[in-house]
Amino acid sequence: MKTVTLIGKPGCHLCDVARDVVVRVCDEVGATWEEKDINQDRELYRLYWEQIPVVLVDGQQHDFWRVDPERLRTALTA
Repeated sequence: MKTVTLIGKPGCHLCDVARDVVVRVCDEVGATWEEKDINQDRELYRLYWEQIPVVLVDGQQHDFWRVDPERLRTALTA
């Protein structure tokens, strides 16, 4: 089973939209997901502060800014 990680921050509109896509697609395919606050992790902040929201699939960067549901679904079912 693959794991999706959404990296964002509170009050981020794009993060809210990305969360909706991640939740919907993960529910459809049975994948697990987690969310991390970029403000709580210095390394995540250093790596991704200009790109949030960032989506990782099994720890590898998959998307940033906008999450394409079809692309995510394909990555999770491949």
